[in-house]
Amino acid sequence: MDYRIIGTTLPVLELTVEPGERIVSGSGEVSWMGRSIAMGSGTQMKSKGGLASLVKRVVGGGPFFVNQYTAVEEPGLLAFASRLPCHILPVKVEPGRAFFIHRRGFLCATLGVELSVGFQQSLGAGFFGGSGLVLQKLSGTCEAWIELYGEVVAYDLASNESLRVRPGHVGMFESTVNFRVARVQGLRNLVFGGYGVFFATLTGPGKIWLQSLPLVNLGPYRVGEA
Repeated sequence: MDYRIIGTTLPVLELTVEPGERIVSGSGEVSWMGRSIAMGSGTQMKSKGGLASLVKRVVGGGPFFVNQYTAVEEPGLLAFASRLPCHILPVKVEPGRAFFIHRRGFLCATLGVELSVGFQQSLGAGFFGGSGLVLQKLSGTCEAWIELYGEVVAYDLASNESLRVRPGHVGMFESTVNFRVARVQGLRNLVFGGYGVFFATLTGPGKIWLQSLPLVNLGPYRVGEA
């Protein structure tokens, strides 16, 4: 599988799919494709997926319907164009190396990807659309491509090293990172600080990727986004 990421502010992920290889994405994500690409639609990301895996994927913010793209007889071109200012990051997922990503972060992956709800904690109305904090867990054995919005800043956290982050800026982190959400301390900070009500604390060891543009900052995407 060859790929390249074209552009900067509104990038395009271009994949060269070899015969027999398969790419999985959410419904409606593909932008253009070559003539040798065959497309199929359904609800399952893998052959052994059942109702439980579907529910976990949807609760985590993943797509209900998914598309699978396969090259037939000859290599085929497949492209995904971003809809918002973002960066597209490739990640290699394998047993023992999973990731947590923001709920709209999954773009596409090779067959073998597993998406489920990673973390959910009810924190009161008004926070992340009133539905609590929800992250997707990206696991399985695959190559995946993730969309993080705005600019991306990455940190390698040492063991017990922590960083407090406004939740909407959390883009992705390795599963070895400990993730906690707590209320902002102090009444004056809550009322006058402009921080919101909660901070996320990320504690190493592990790598984290922060995004500069939470979707909640974009007017048309305010409802239900973070």
